[in-house]
Amino acid sequence: MSSEIEIWVVPFFGQGHLFPCLELCKQFTSRNCKANFIISSNLSSSIPSSFRQHSLCEVSELPSAPPAPPEPGSNDPLHHHRKQHAEIAQGIEKLLSDRSENGSLPVCVVIDVMIGWMGEIFNKFGISTIGFFTSGACSSALEHAMWKAHPLDVKPEETRLLPGLPDEMGLTVSDLKRRPHGPPGGRGGPGGPEPGFPPGFPPGPPGAPGSGFPAGPPGAAGPRMWGPPKPGDQPPWMEEVKDSIALLINTCDDLERPFIEYLVNRIGKPVWGVGPLLPEQFWKSAKSLLHDREIRSNRQSSVTEDEVVEWLDSKPQVSVLYVSFGSEGGPTMQEYSQLADALESSERPFIWVIQPGSGREGPPRHFLGNQPDDGYFPHGLDQKVGKRGLIIKGWAPQLLILSHPSTGGFLSHCGWNSTVEAIGRGIPFLAWPLRGDQYWNAKLVVQRLRVGYMISDDMSQSVKKDDIINGIEMLMGDEEMKKGAATLSCKFHHGFPASSVASLDAFCDFISKK
Repeated sequence: MSSEIEIWVVPFFGQGHLFPCLELCKQFTSRNCKANFIISSNLSSSIPSSFRQHSLCEVSELPSAPPAPPEPGSNDPLHHHRKQHAEIAQGIEKLLSDRSENGSLPVCVVIDVMIGWMGEIFNKFGISTIGFFTSGACSSALEHAMWKAHPLDVKPEETRLLPGLPDEMGLTVSDLKRRPHGPPGGRGGPGGPEPGFPPGFPPGPPGAPGSGFPAGPPGAAGPRMWGPPKPGDQPPWMEEVKDSIALLINTCDDLERPFIEYLVNRIGKPVWGVGPLLPEQFWKSAKSLLHDREIRSNRQSSVTEDEVVEWLDSKPQVSVLYVSFGSEGGPTMQEYSQLADALESSERPFIWVIQPGSGREGPPRHFLGNQPDDGYFPHGLDQKVGKRGLIIKGWAPQLLILSHPSTGGFLSHCGWNSTVEAIGRGIPFLAWPLRGDQYWNAKLVVQRLRVGYMISDDMSQSVKKDDIINGIEMLMGDEEMKKGAATLSCKFHHGFPASSVASLDAFCDFISKK
């Protein structure tokens, strides 16, 4: 394929969106396409230098002011984020205007569905848009199936099958329950309010790192108001991709073939599974230790990778529980306290990663700029558990931890990146979903792939110490589940999935004919 073909990629904010988009760019360049990664200038530090050095990769940084604390007394703490979206939209339009003058517009643009509204800007220049889901196919397929089935009257003990989807993904009453109090910065129950956000501020769509979604530029087309769809409502993402000529999803046949096929049969446009979009080193080191420092820039952390390796080396194989809720959001302060008590009471060795601002109310920290760290921290727990526990504040080398032979379980929010990373390394789950697509990812892991347990049968209630202790013991004591997780990971041992290679080839061929 000629390198004259140029594809632009526009990600949403957050590591869970940036990383897959970077890997997607690399996949395009490996097919001799130019890839232009369009980002806000304040995200520049997230781009590895190796990416910039690639001859077919370009990074276009759009001017954007760094986050700043809200003004005292302001009733709109997300003003800066709205302003940033306006700046990005204006920057994209200027970039397109400049490019159109010298005839160097891209053949298409791949846009994260979180900001699908930006497609209207590209459409003005006659550029085709592709909707990109950084999450998996299961969540989108389930939302679509629930829209068609209107399962509002599911009874206790009933399992309501969804036409076109596997029987094990049938809906139960517990599937329709959500956390009414909402985790900090997370989505509440279906159609419910968003605690901690100012009135009128919308909840986020599936896969959102924080969940808030600001309005678009004044006087211009902007994002529709996304919220968690009620059962029977049209999924919000359908509005975002209505003008896209095709969809790309960060998944593969080995994990989600029925869900990809469901969408292919119902969306009315091409749908390709092109993932999981993980670093090249992930696929090349299936049975060996993977060092994050060789792949991703190390962010602020209380430990070094060498200290983590030394601690893990001191523990028996498959004995360590890894606890992490990703880089954004998390449980409530009260639930964090319950988790600390459970880890203290358990006899299992553990690594617990806690982000700055964990448990605090209100919008996620990245919406508010540099704020004091007023989050939860289990002070004194390290003295109580001694060398049995390793508590990491800030960034953690997750790929290293998941690939170490001492790791035997993962207490996770089931964000999609974390889910596929753990599956690829054969680590079973104790699922503690907090918002959006995480509930459906957890259902996929527990009900279909059968490599995990739910932390609680009723996620509309706060998670308690006993739930956590019981879950840890079920997970860490289930040797058959560990074997099942190891067997599933073998699908990842042969490199990047063949079905996704074929899908990317088909997509690039599709685009070259535009």
